[in-house]
This record gives sequence, structure tokens and C-alpha cells, in this order.
Amino acid sequence: MNKINYALEGERQISELSSVKKDILLHCCCAPCASACMERIKESFNILAFFYNPNIPAEEYERRKSELIRFLSETGWGKLVECEHDEASFASVAKGLEACPEGGERCERCFELRLKRTAEAAKNLGVEYVATTLTLSPLKNASLINQIGERVCEKEGVTWLYSDFKKNDGYLRSCRLSKEHNLYRQNFCGCVYSRRNDINCS
Repeated sequence: MNKINYALEGERQISELSSVKKDILLHCCCAPCASACMERIKESFNILAFFYNPNIPAEEYERRKSELIRFLSETGWGKLVECEHDEASFASVAKGLEACPEGGERCERCFELRLKRTAEAAKNLGVEYVATTLTLSPLKNASLINQIGERVCEKEGVTWLYSDFKKNDGYLRSCRLSKEHNLYRQNFCGCVYSRRNDINCS
């Protein structure tokens, strides 16, 4: 069975767009990841940055959010869409999976929680397209993320933009943009379990 090239699928979707920019709700995990993703799609979409990350503890969450706001202010590449920080939601989906290794079932549930909420928000806001910066990380399963995104968007009646943003030096570009804008680059994915395992998922 042939693997789907989600980077090419996303490029195909963009190539079929009209000259009029569409709005897109881009789920953002942090400013460094958002930087290269936004740069890649900003000519085709009006970007609304959705910082929904209940997996991230409060202090770290506020630090990452403030960096994203600063980056958006400096570049003008998008606007922040405010949302709740409901850590209890992540605790609920992670319950019983605390000892799972990174990339396992706990992460899959976390992806689904965040992308489902993003799709719901897009529907409520009347935004047609949804995407996520999560596929920029070399340590995250882009195929799984795209499958989840496609499923939750179909349920909400919005369009999932396929991506594998790490392709074509996307991750390296995020490193360069982070240096240019002096962005805080965290050394763990976000949740307390990834910090415990000392995994750099950014």
C-alpha cells in the first residue's frame, strides 16, 4: 500500500484555490512551529492562530502564548483567536496513560482533543479551512495527525488542509525564523509527561 504524501496533498489543495484568500484556523502549538507553517501558507490564506493546548501546564502555556502573540505582532502573518485553557480536558484523556511512551496512545488522544476543538471552533466561526502546526515536528507522526484532522473536520463540515510541514526543510526554516525573531524554543513537547521523558518535540 502506497503511503500518502501529505505535503503534496496540501500543495494540491492550495493550487486549486481561487485567487481570493480563504480564512484558515491554524492550530498552533508554539511560536517556533507556527513561524515556518505560517510563512508557507500566508500567501494563500488569511491565518487565524488558534492556541488551544490544554496539555501544557499554565506557566509554560502563558510563556508560549505570549511568544506567539509577539511573533504575530512582529510579522503580521496572522491574528490570534482566543480560547480557553482547560487543563482538565487533557487530564481526562490522559488518565490511565501517564506511563505511555512518547508517540503512543496518550499522544494520539491529545492530538484528537486539540484538533477536534479546533474543528469545532472553525465551524462556529464560519472558517472553511483547518490546519495544524503539529506536522512540523520531526518527532510527530504526520500521517496520524492528518488522519485525525481529516476525520474531525469531516464531522464538523469544514475542510482539513493536509500537511507535512517538516518536509522541504520546514523544520530547519522554523529554527532559522526562531533565531531571527529570538523566539523561545522549548525543549519538551508540552505536557508534564514529555518533560519527564526529556523529549525535544519542537
